[in-house]
Amino acid sequence: MINYYLLQFAQTISIGTGKGDVDIPALTSEQVLQNGLSIVYFIVGIIAIVVIIIGGITYATSAGNPSSVTKAKNMILYAVVGLVVVITAYAITNFVIGRF
Repeated sequence: MINYYLLQFAQTISIGTGKGDVDIPALTSEQVLQNGLSIVYFIVGIIAIVVIIIGGITYATSAGNPSSVTKAKNMILYAVVGLVVVITAYAITNFVIGRF
């Protein structure tokens, strides 16, 4: 019974092709790895940019308090270093995955 409904669903999905078969993309292990790593790098990059923005706001609202200024500068510095590390890791992994 469930197979019938799954078949009907699959045929509904593939109406645009006219063949009656489901077009499931075939991904290689390299593509799966590259897609997963790209998602992780994207998320880490977004986090680094958010930390840079928070550090800038902290710096702007520190009102000359030396501890707040130091904290804000360290946040920005560490976020930029993290962003550089992520970009470098992205370049290295894409180079290595592309070679194999």
